[in-house]
Amino acid sequence: MSGSTPFQMRLVHLDLKGAPPKVSYLSEIFPLFRALGANGLLIEYEDMFPYEGPLRLLRANPSEIKEILHLAGLNELEVIPLVQTFGHMEVYYLGEGEASRRWLQQEQNSTGKLCLSHMRAVASGVKARRPSVTPLVWDDMLRDLPEDQLAASGVPQLVEPVLWDYTADLDVHGKVLLMQKYRRCGFPQLWAASAFKGATGPSQAVPPVEHHLRNHVQWLQVAGSGPTDSLQGIILTGWQRYDHYSVLCELLPAGVPSLAACLQLLLRGGFDEDVKAKVENLLGISSLEKTDPVREGAGSFPGSNILALVTQVSLHLRSSVDALLEGNRYVTGWFSPYHRQRKLIHPVMVQHIQPAALSLLAQWSTLVQELEAALQLAFYPDAVEEWLEENVHPSLQRLQALLQDLSEVSAPPLPPTSPGRDVAQDP
Repeated sequence: MSGSTPFQMRLVHLDLKGAPPKVSYLSEIFPLFRALGANGLLIEYEDMFPYEGPLRLLRANPSEIKEILHLAGLNELEVIPLVQTFGHMEVYYLGEGEASRRWLQQEQNSTGKLCLSHMRAVASGVKARRPSVTPLVWDDMLRDLPEDQLAASGVPQLVEPVLWDYTADLDVHGKVLLMQKYRRCGFPQLWAASAFKGATGPSQAVPPVEHHLRNHVQWLQVAGSGPTDSLQGIILTGWQRYDHYSVLCELLPAGVPSLAACLQLLLRGGFDEDVKAKVENLLGISSLEKTDPVREGAGSFPGSNILALVTQVSLHLRSSVDALLEGNRYVTGWFSPYHRQRKLIHPVMVQHIQPAALSLLAQWSTLVQELEAALQLAFYPDAVEEWLEENVHPSLQRLQALLQDLSEVSAPPLPPTSPGRDVAQDP
């Protein structure tokens, strides 16, 4: 390994549109970000932004935002705010509004030209108010635009594109060609965006570290295929939702081992046993397995208990309930949906089902109480409620419903049995 990184800036993305961490948790995790090799934050504020004027009703607590910025400064993390505007909202429907349709009917107008004109207007407005600020834009709306149209739009003199790709097998050569296209169009600086979580499934609970390491290896190859200053920096995105209407994906504490591994890979130019040991030391864990990030209960980093408990739930809760309700011979054979609907069961079978169900419910209730307490220290009540309702309550409610049905059954008279044979025995 070269021991050096081609990325001058290494920004950790905080997506606050879902499960925004409490400031107290950020105060614990920011020093770790810095120790791992981050030197900046991309904060996606959403409704956490301290708006003024007509949008004031959406605002977060300004004192908390100031505290976040203060904590970032203490840890030498440069903050880039991400505030939603054109380019990240509702662009799939570009050109479908009445005014846009009329405009598109004019000769030589296109959706690409419409996109660029609006992007130019927004960026010009930013530059007029803050001449020293250069907006960054996600590049998905720029990739397929004709080179001459992009060059003539004036946009390359106003913004810097962020080339994003979260896949484990991204097209390195294709990315290099795209960078060359942007350079020819006049963009002075380019950025990359990878992912350490929030990119492998909308309801993913724990990130697959191997996937994200491979993504960053590919980005290193992209950066190494051009001039040394090809990319100004890289944003390690950690999406909290796929969009505003989707469920929560991996919580920030669950993504810390993945983030740690990816940052160290970028910083050291690869991920060998020495880098792996460095990550384990920084996180206080005995073993970092790339496919199973942290063994249950391991770790001393902020939120490691949340990761351990979330891992338990995601790997075992549903499967253990399924095993009882769908794989237990007494449940499937003597207390099927047919029996439960009619509230009928052989009395002996209650003793074969009820203790196992009660034991399983007690085990999970204890763990969930511990998880809820841990989540409440790091997140606001609405995020805790949402995560538990999505990931825990459905399985526990199935158990509780089974026990409720058992408590309401009316047992028929015991039938005569042959000597030496019990109904609970195998045929």
